[in-house]
Amino acid sequence: MRPTLPLLAGLLLAGCSLAPDYLRPAAPIPAAWPGGPAYREAGLTPVAAGDAAQLSADAIGWRDFMHDPRLQSLVEIALANNRDLRVAALNVQGAEAQFRATRAELFPWVDGQGSLTTQRTPSDLSSAGANRGNAGINSRSYGANVGFTSFEIDLFGRLRNLSEAAFQSYLGYAETRRSAQISLVAQVATAYLAVLADAELLDLTRQTLASQESSLSVTRASVEGGATDALALRQAETSVQTARANLAAYTRQAAQDENALALLLGQPVPPDLLAGGRLAMAALLADLPVGLPSEVLLRRPDVQAAEHSLIAANANIGAARAAFFPSLSLTGSIGTASSSLSGLFAAGSAAWAFAPALSVPIFNAGSNQANLDLAKVQSNIYVARYEAAIQTAFREVADALAARGTYDDQIVAQQALTDAYADSYRLSELRFRGGVDNYLTTLDAQRSLYAAQQQLITLHQARLVNLVTLYKVLGGGWTDHAPEIATAAR
Repeated sequence: MRPTLPLLAGLLLAGCSLAPDYLRPAAPIPAAWPGGPAYREAGLTPVAAGDAAQLSADAIGWRDFMHDPRLQSLVEIALANNRDLRVAALNVQGAEAQFRATRAELFPWVDGQGSLTTQRTPSDLSSAGANRGNAGINSRSYGANVGFTSFEIDLFGRLRNLSEAAFQSYLGYAETRRSAQISLVAQVATAYLAVLADAELLDLTRQTLASQESSLSVTRASVEGGATDALALRQAETSVQTARANLAAYTRQAAQDENALALLLGQPVPPDLLAGGRLAMAALLADLPVGLPSEVLLRRPDVQAAEHSLIAANANIGAARAAFFPSLSLTGSIGTASSSLSGLFAAGSAAWAFAPALSVPIFNAGSNQANLDLAKVQSNIYVARYEAAIQTAFREVADALAARGTYDDQIVAQQALTDAYADSYRLSELRFRGGVDNYLTTLDAQRSLYAAQQQLITLHQARLVNLVTLYKVLGGGWTDHAPEIATAAR
């Protein structure tokens, strides 16, 4: 047994890999973001030269991006309690365990065995029994040994390539877990902005309803005094009922959005974290740096997960190629054996066995070739998926940049429109009270003002949601993760 140890070590070191050399596919996207009127950089924070910490959104922690303490607390709760994120963390643990199990195939599995064999041999089958003339012979044998069974020498890298594929799968799950956290951070911020927008729309609707009810009371008094007709009264009533219907709709929407936020948090939303927040808060979210090259997308977790899958597929080609070549397996043991238990460890009881086996593929009806063709096809599939992931990421960032470059102008225009409708409503109401115009003009101005105010709130929400989306699609939201995540993953 001892002379075989150097041979075994040499065979372990002499194995080669038949996997193709991995080359990262070229990114099928432009080096720069799209240009044009929609992509102007107004309102974005410029990056100082040499400020490496601010060169990429994925280097900005979510605490640095989300300045609102309430939003920070909500994100912390979600990171600690969200079940989808917990599943993603457990998937990483499962993939890591699978990798360790696959890697263990590279090493011999050493077992210790103790044995007792008792048998009776008929006298006509035993020369000793025949000579003695008895009915048979009873015999016992005892053994104790340590050894390994069918340990495959990885001459052509089959096992190492399978281990590499499992390792890349594990890394892919880790990136998927990072992507899940980034998405969760963005979802919590988006849900929080929806709740803030609901609160402002509810306040606006209550104020509008109160104003319209006051106008209805004045109009009813005017009708009773004969100063105006019943048509004006009916028109005022339609305005009031419309506001009441909107109030019910926004009340329902606010409850549903809070439920959606609670699902992300994994627990009921603490009431104090929703009180006092406003969309117009200047310090709600930070701006993002400009001048980032499109290669930043290669660091996105979903893109990196796609690349790990591609590397795993590349390793599987090596494993499939190795099946065409001979395989060498070893079985060996060393121990002691004796016909009596007392002599099991006595001098001269040593026993050993060594049985190498060589298997050479001759005919398998094309199975090995089919497996190799399948591995190559799957590799090509993962190349396409990797390229598609990059293209999708580029489109997401380009869309977010286009929205980022236009929302400010739209909000300025909408604010001016809202101010104009406010003046129009004020003037039309004065003309109605003075008997110059009928109530229809005032009603139209009031409705236009209410719609413009609603749209302005919605645009403020959309602008902030777009900023969150831009932060997410650039790969931000991973750093500054809560310590509870490590606990959930254990």
